[in-house]
Amino acid sequence: MAKSKDEDVEKIKEEMVDKMMNDTESKEYPAEPVEVNDNDFKETIKEYPLVLVDFWAAWCGPCKMMEPVLDELAEEYQGDVVIGKMNVDKNQNIPSRFQVSSIPTMVLFKEGEVVDRMIGALGKEQLSQKIEENLN
Repeated sequence: MAKSKDEDVEKIKEEMVDKMMNDTESKEYPAEPVEVNDNDFKETIKEYPLVLVDFWAAWCGPCKMMEPVLDELAEEYQGDVVIGKMNVDKNQNIPSRFQVSSIPTMVLFKEGEVVDRMIGALGKEQLSQKIEENLN
């Protein structure tokens, strides 16, 4: 009889963990790029295991070309990676810290550390490959 109660407790634990994981994924991993600024940057790259930050500006043609690609990637990789967008005209501390001198520049952070850096307008396949290389 005690074994039956233990099994019930284990089953309830598993269900609760599954529910929490599902709730966390839909809540914490947005399906679209999120704005990141000098103030919340550090928190963002530490909160998520894998974050791709796009350093961009509104006047930048190649940056505008990247928007639909980043939108698609955010949706496709929801639950695995967060796409962040940092406007370099509104935020100068972080871009300077990471020596962003050309835009668009995309920096991939894993566990808060830089693991890759890409400059210029890139195709979806190139970015997907970089993300895939750093999952897990």
